[in-house]
Amino acid sequence: MLKPKSGSFPLSPTISSRAPMPHSPFADRGRSYAVKELFKTLQGEGARVGRAAVFCRFAGCNLWSGREQDRADADCGFCDTDFVGTDGPGGGRFGSAEALADAALACWGRADGRRYIVCTGGEPLLQLDAALVEALHARDFEVAVETNGTLPPPPGLDWICVSPKAGTAILLVRGDELKLVFPQAGADPAMFEDLAFDHFFLQPMDGPERAANTRSAVDFCLAFPRWRLSLQSHKMIGIP
Repeated sequence: MLKPKSGSFPLSPTISSRAPMPHSPFADRGRSYAVKELFKTLQGEGARVGRAAVFCRFAGCNLWSGREQDRADADCGFCDTDFVGTDGPGGGRFGSAEALADAALACWGRADGRRYIVCTGGEPLLQLDAALVEALHARDFEVAVETNGTLPPPPGLDWICVSPKAGTAILLVRGDELKLVFPQAGADPAMFEDLAFDHFFLQPMDGPERAANTRSAVDFCLAFPRWRLSLQSHKMIGIP
């Protein structure tokens, strides 16, 4: 078991991202999927920046309601994403894993190369289940998830990116990519360096202090080269 350092997040026992895991309590119940938006773009952040991808943004999150009146009390008060409802481009309520996977396939179009889908949110692990992963694999998608790490994923995911939030209990302590929004009070990068990820990124927190946060992240990466800088390139070039 990984033991938390003094002042760090509580950690659960080590869990492999490549082994079967218990499902989310919301998973595999035959219910529909609430999707805020479904669109094709280039991955804008992290280890796979620049890669063509379908983004499936699930509605809902377990750290914030998405309502501005609740932001001050949220565990992720700096969130810059609209994940409320199903009214975004390509969004809707899909009645089955097959229906959502078909919509993702139509969104990908006729492009060559391995199909790639990023399941994000909100918090995608509230809804993403084994049935959907299987349906996406059947359509030749490589399936990635971007999660806050507080819920267990279904088996079969091809890429796991965890973005920890200060003050939350991390369940997913093993995966492909850890991407820490920086700086966060109570989330020092050193708290995560013992976790079993292949890539470690600092991403400057967006907002009015973005320039100063970027300088701080650059300085930290220069001093601690295990960490690499992740920039939100999609915002810079004006794509979703």
